[in-house]
Amino acid sequence: MPLINSIVSWVNVKRLHQIDLFKKYPFNVQKEVFTKLIEQALRTTWGIQYGYDSINSIQDYQQRVPISTYDDVKPYISRIMEDEQNLLWPSEIKWFAKSSGTTSDKSKYIPVSNEALEDCHIRGGKDVIAFYTQQKPDSGILKGKTLTMGGSAEVNKFSNQSYYGDLSAVIIENLPFWAQLIRTPTAEIALIRDFEEKLAKITSHTVNENVTGIAGVPSWNLVLLRAILDFTGKNNILEVWPNLELFTHGGVSFAPYREIYQKLIPSDSMNYMETYNASEGFFGIQDELERDDMLLMLDLGIFYEFVPVDHIHDDNPPVYTIDDVEAGINYAMIITTNGGLWRYMIGDTVVFTSLVPHRIKISGRTKYFINAFGEEVIQDNAEKALKGACEETGAVVKEYTAGPMYMGDKSKGGHEWMIEFETPPSSLEHFTEVLDRTLCSVNSDYEAKRFKNITLMLPKVVSLEPGTFYRWMQKRGKLGGQNKIPRLANDRKYLDELSNILSR
Repeated sequence: MPLINSIVSWVNVKRLHQIDLFKKYPFNVQKEVFTKLIEQALRTTWGIQYGYDSINSIQDYQQRVPISTYDDVKPYISRIMEDEQNLLWPSEIKWFAKSSGTTSDKSKYIPVSNEALEDCHIRGGKDVIAFYTQQKPDSGILKGKTLTMGGSAEVNKFSNQSYYGDLSAVIIENLPFWAQLIRTPTAEIALIRDFEEKLAKITSHTVNENVTGIAGVPSWNLVLLRAILDFTGKNNILEVWPNLELFTHGGVSFAPYREIYQKLIPSDSMNYMETYNASEGFFGIQDELERDDMLLMLDLGIFYEFVPVDHIHDDNPPVYTIDDVEAGINYAMIITTNGGLWRYMIGDTVVFTSLVPHRIKISGRTKYFINAFGEEVIQDNAEKALKGACEETGAVVKEYTAGPMYMGDKSKGGHEWMIEFETPPSSLEHFTEVLDRTLCSVNSDYEAKRFKNITLMLPKVVSLEPGTFYRWMQKRGKLGGQNKIPRLANDRKYLDELSNILSR
């Protein structure tokens, strides 16, 4: 490990200097990224279609190329998955990151180019180490191993020349040799498809390792840490891994989990770093441990644009570059990437907390959603699930809202649905089962979290008395046709407000 420590330390000095440059000159760096992306894609099918050879400015690009969603680029991605190349990006694309779907698909398949892997996702991971060791120069993080629990990867069903899997699986399969030396468990174990088998093997494989760091989604890792304690009979994780000092987390809000983790890892020396790494790219890192926001990474091969959320449904919404954004405004993020996504609306919304340098907080999604456990349930998923449950049970839903039930010290998480029925179901239990089953069929991330009740338990459905939603909206001062009942929320605010009405 001394050799790795020396190499990493040397690389970090150079990298931190580059980061300082984009902090000082954000627009200049972003303009360089933009120019390089356009030049690389000149002769792709997409580049020819939109005349990239005559785009001379960001303004030209914005006027010529429309803002897109997954449904807009899906035809190109489908062709790439059938082994056509040079459509969206010039280099060969063999990997696709699978994530939860859109209104028309159960899953999305985001193309991951070699450039996106090397210059964005893997480089972002290196930057996490750079930031952390800069702040903790006496850290022992590299004296041990970081535990990462990957998803699964498999041969693409459309072509045996390419592969798809969870982003974590794609990254693990493509890590450089030195990174494999400082992570655990082995890739073979980390990528096991059956979660229970994976959990058992990770547990037995890692309990005797010197684990100094953990990385991943809070909900999945909480399941793992509890399995570690059950297996070892220890009272807390530090009795298993006394040198553990860092949890690098992302994917869902850490706020509901912080207290639980602090009980499982009772140490003032334990550190938590948030990252913003999605299938589409590596966007942000909590560069200062004492802050609760993230530095927007401006030189990882992604060009950013931002649309104020209040205007995303306008015919010609205002679009801003990094040079024009303001702090405190809720923006929908538009990305152009070195994976071949062009003016792509990722669906996330962010708020800038600082402009010198540019730091952000994830504020939500452009649509109603629940993503407390990495399940990414959107309103279209909910509507389809309710329709299926109503058809099987004879129910008619008048109003509803849903949100998370957070994990407790010994309890699993789940979803709570508060529903006001026009016609009650023949069986509320059967209604709940069909609701759950249909959600699994339309959302692959929810299905994965529900598998054998590992992370999410069966939803809880509460049948409300007639008029409950009216009284709630009246109390909120939201009566009237222009005010819509929020269908999904990523916190319990609406559920708790309704519960207060029921308790009176």
